[in-house]
Amino acid sequence: MREAAEPAPRQLAVLSHAPNAIVALRGETRVSAAQFRRDVAALAALLPSKPFLVNLCQDRYRFMVGFAAALMRGQVTLMPSANTPGILKDLAEDYADLYALTDTAPPDLPHLLFLETLAEAEAADLLVPGDQPAVVLFTSGSTGRPKPVAKTWATLVASARVAGERLNATDFQAGCVIGTVPHQHSYGLESIILLAWQYGLAVLAACPLFPADVRAALEAAPEPRLLVTTPVHLRALMADPGGMPGAGLILSATAPLPIDLAQRAEACFGAPLMEIYGCTEAGQIATRRSTQESDWHCFENVVLHEDATGWWASGAAVEGIAPVQDVIEPVAPGRFRLGSRSADLVNIAGKRSSISYLTHQLLSIPGVEDGTFLMEEGAGQAVPRLKALVVAPSLSTDRIMQALRVTLEPAFLPRPLIRVATLPRNHLGKLLRADVLALAAAEAAE
Repeated sequence: MREAAEPAPRQLAVLSHAPNAIVALRGETRVSAAQFRRDVAALAALLPSKPFLVNLCQDRYRFMVGFAAALMRGQVTLMPSANTPGILKDLAEDYADLYALTDTAPPDLPHLLFLETLAEAEAADLLVPGDQPAVVLFTSGSTGRPKPVAKTWATLVASARVAGERLNATDFQAGCVIGTVPHQHSYGLESIILLAWQYGLAVLAACPLFPADVRAALEAAPEPRLLVTTPVHLRALMADPGGMPGAGLILSATAPLPIDLAQRAEACFGAPLMEIYGCTEAGQIATRRSTQESDWHCFENVVLHEDATGWWASGAAVEGIAPVQDVIEPVAPGRFRLGSRSADLVNIAGKRSSISYLTHQLLSIPGVEDGTFLMEEGAGQAVPRLKALVVAPSLSTDRIMQALRVTLEPAFLPRPLIRVATLPRNHLGKLLRADVLALAAAEAAE
């Protein structure tokens, strides 16, 4: 008897755009879905026959074409936490048969240079088997070597779809997504590119960072406009005296967002601000509108559960069962609040606080542009000691300490308070502990 054939894997579309709909804005050029499909087909024909691709394209449209072309060829896109030579070298050791796609200076890897003009080709259908491996994301490596997190195309699509449903993305069709965050990170990939692909939105090919660039990008983009950003970028935008054009929606992630900053951002852009909570391992998990609630609301079908090792997430938008790095405080089914991570807790002389709370108090001082607390440990100390780094050109050390004494108990005052010109934030606005410790040590040596 002939055995029944295995059912063909379900095919999931890359784009939801009509042929003439706009997929990307590159300066004055508006790229249609039909042109995007032709560009993907042309590039896919040029890709070498290797299983792993590191997409280093800085132009967001070229990254999109490269990512889709890799999907067409069944290649997995590796997305390291940073594209520094050291990280790329480590990546090449772990994935020997990789190559890079780049539109800037070639890396010290086998690579393909993205041509400015691609040959004309018949449009690709852009259908991908749902079970096809699509990306390998990597954790930041702040506690050791970055850990790989593999995700299938079906998981990426499901994550974008449930996020779009929560954000009412269908109301923004024919609008544009502007992102200040890199596309070579899970937040940028999901909230800029995949959200736009699955809901028929255009993507700004540039990645504006400075307030003047963000203002110009918003003014040039068609409405309705979605701004995908981070708290550190919002703080810079709110400090700019030129103001900002309106937006339809603001998304923020990668770090806690102070309520006062969220309120100012909503007033500035005339739009609701939604925070997205997630992590590299689990992806997007929940949202909240920070100005109206403290509870997080899980995406549809995402379930959080706890065991002896910590908290875990599962559901259609999560690849398998994934660890959640924060402490979850359940409020009701599908709702939770965030507690402090164990590494974030501070216990001095029987009193408790957290690094995130102390940093929030520092950043709340008028005139403080940036800052962070950190715990100084070891070096023969009997009692752990807090120190803080602060960027505040217009304030004296005494003035900052005076303000901290109003909100903090003496045990939690920084000893010392170190003034610096800037903090070593990465491309997502995050501070890695090793970088902060190195800066503090350098300042102390001086």
